[in-house]
Amino acid sequence: MGDIKFLLAGDCSFVIQFGNEISPEINKKIRKMIEDLKEQNIDGLIEMVPTYCSMLVSYDPCKISYKELKSKVEELLKLASESTESDEITLIEIPTLYNDEYGPDLEYVAKHNNLTKEEVIKIHTGTDYLVYMLGFMPGFTYLGGMSEKIATPRLESPRLQIFPGSVGIAGKQTGMYPSLSPGGWRIIGRTPLKLYNPESNTPVYISSGDYIRYISIDEAEYKKIEKEVQEGKYTVKIRRIKRGELNA
Repeated sequence: MGDIKFLLAGDCSFVIQFGNEISPEINKKIRKMIEDLKEQNIDGLIEMVPTYCSMLVSYDPCKISYKELKSKVEELLKLASESTESDEITLIEIPTLYNDEYGPDLEYVAKHNNLTKEEVIKIHTGTDYLVYMLGFMPGFTYLGGMSEKIATPRLESPRLQIFPGSVGIAGKQTGMYPSLSPGGWRIIGRTPLKLYNPESNTPVYISSGDYIRYISIDEAEYKKIEKEVQEGKYTVKIRRIKRGELNA
């Protein structure tokens, strides 16, 4: 099982650590383990939470012991090493308005990297991003694969309010704020899509393992989509594609 470690996290949780670096390979192992454990329908298994390099497993010790659950995980890890990855992935298109009003740090990101704002937009929309995990708040996406050409440090002093749908950069990461929140990421644009809806049967439609494709739109298109979202008439573009179609 290589570098995989089990770390206790209280009396009813433990962490499975798959490595110590952010990589698609490690993320794939985490997602595979979550899928396999779900398929087992283990009585007493409560929740699984993925992170960049590990996953938290919470369980009911009155129904299953740590030793028993750990043994099941170890069996699945051995089987997972022999499995192959699906050639299909889920791609979600995120229409985004990049400008100085909705992206107050767009100019800073450009100047920091000796680029024009147009070049920043072209680079940011030129990659399909793997969703490594969701955290910090419901629906906040941590995306991998951003070009280092637009990497920019966080704000020295976080803003007290960042609007829902804001698209930001922090170091080599990019992601989206689903709700009104304080935050220190550099904001370069905003999507009119609702990324978190607590009243929906599926409050967050983005999952770890999905891919995000940003689509640059103008202000007129932003307002049009925003109105359709408010009226419940907009359908988020989510489709299954072959891996070879990424970044196409």
